[in-house]
This record gives sequence, C-alpha cells and structure tokens, in this order.
Amino acid sequence: MALFGNYDRPGRGVLKTPHEKTGFFKFWEIYFRHMWKLILLNMLYCIFLIPFFIMMSIIASYETITPESLKWLWITVFCGIMGPATAAMTRVARNFSQERPTFVGHDFFKAFKANLKQGLIMGYIDTLALVSFILGLPLYGQMARQNHTMYIPFLLCVIFMTIFFMMHFYIYPMMCSADLSLKQIIKNSLFLVVIGIKKTLFTFVAALIVVFVFIVFMPYSAIFMLFLPFSFICFTACYNCYPVIRKHVIQPYYDQRGEENPETARYEADEDEMLFEDKAAEEIPVARERSAKRKTIR
Repeated sequence: MALFGNYDRPGRGVLKTPHEKTGFFKFWEIYFRHMWKLILLNMLYCIFLIPFFIMMSIIASYETITPESLKWLWITVFCGIMGPATAAMTRVARNFSQERPTFVGHDFFKAFKANLKQGLIMGYIDTLALVSFILGLPLYGQMARQNHTMYIPFLLCVIFMTIFFMMHFYIYPMMCSADLSLKQIIKNSLFLVVIGIKKTLFTFVAALIVVFVFIVFMPYSAIFMLFLPFSFICFTACYNCYPVIRKHVIQPYYDQRGEENPETARYEADEDEMLFEDKAAEEIPVARERSAKRKTIR
C-alpha cells in the first residue's frame, strides 16, 4: 500500500476547517477548486459589461476629443448596470474565497436584485470617474508639456484614480455583506484602504499584473477576457480584503450588541457537533518493526 502512503504514521489527520491553511498556497488551492465556476462567473459578468465595452470602443476610435466624439457618450447611461453586476459577482466570489456553499447563477441574480439600487448609483459614479480619467489624463498630459506646473493636476488625477480603484476592493464586498448606506460604505472603504494597506497593495499589484499581461498580449488576449480577468481580480480582492472588513466592520457590529458573529459560530458549531476529536498532538508514535527477510525456495 506504499502507493497511498503509510496510514499508521503518527501526525495530523484531516483538517477540521478550511481556515487551518493560510497564505499563498491556500489561495491557489481554493481558486483551482472553484476555477470552472469562476470562469462561468466571469462569462456571466461580461454580459452586463457590453454597454461599457461599446463606450470604450467609441472613445478609442477618436484620436482627439471633439464634439463629434462627445455626442456618443450617451451610451454611459447604460453603463450603470455594471454596478449591481459587480456587486453580484463580488457576492459569489466572496463566498468562494471564504469557502461557503454557493450556486453561481442563483446567488448572482439574487445579489444583483438585492444590491440593485446602491449598485446602480455606484455604477454611475464609476462610469463618471472612468470617463473623466480617460478624457482628463491625456488633456493634462498635453498641457503639462507646454506648462510644467500642469504636472500637478496630472499627478493628482493619477493619485485620485489609484486610491479610488483600491477603494473598490472594499466597496463592493461591503455592499453585499453589510447593511450600510452608500455614503458609509465609501467612507469606510477609504479608511480600510489605509488600515489594511498591506493587503490592499498586494491586491493592487495582482490586479496590475493581470491588466498588464492582457494589454501586452492584445489582441490575442481579448478572447480570454470572457473567461478569466474580472472574476480572478474579484476573487483576489475578496480573499485578501474581506478579512479586513470582517475584523473592522462586521465583528465590531456584533461586539457592540453582545451577539455572536454567525461566521465564527459556523466553525465553532462544527467542532462542538463532531463525533470524534482529533488528538494528533497527543498521539504516541508507533514503533514499526522491520519485517525479516524471507527466504526464496527454488
């Protein structure tokens, strides 16, 4: 039975909870376990991004900003739909990252409906910020070449968009996890970017790598946008940043009311109800006797 290992060897048995593994290896283990469902989630999300892709292609088709190009920006009216779609994708990705049971289609549309109002408002805010950045950055860059003092608004624009992008690692997970107003969500997200700066930067770098790879290999990577990048970045953000939300937003809520957090109670209940207790640390090593060499009869 050497193929399957030695079962009489002392040591730890099966992990009680998924949270006993930590770090880099746990991330990839969970991701590959749910990879096909995350691909399906990415495809579902891309359906709601069609207005956004149309808007981007229209902007990219014009070399300079003209009244002719601006009249096509009416398409941004439909881009707000990506807000509730992002909240729905985040809800499913968060469940996967925390290893909660979830059904992609059912949970996606349920979260889409539950976060429709806040998601639409946030979607329009995102669209407005993105269009302003796309149109404003080249303009400031062009003005900075003629007047060096214009590098100040150019850098401020880049810094603002970087912080705003990192806030999204917390905005949508908080939207689908806590009963807060949109104003509170945005305010908390700004604070959490600073409080969880290490996890925020790791997630930001991972997102930049994904975006960089897709840009470098364009147009060949375009087909893969349907299957991979959005759900991967969302899963990475939920895996890294949701524990920060749970620690600083969700847990204090239950502590103030003297109630038990259902997330931690779930694992404690599993341990209370188990039939057998794993006492690997108290296990006494079994002395294995070497089998005597047998004689071969010829």
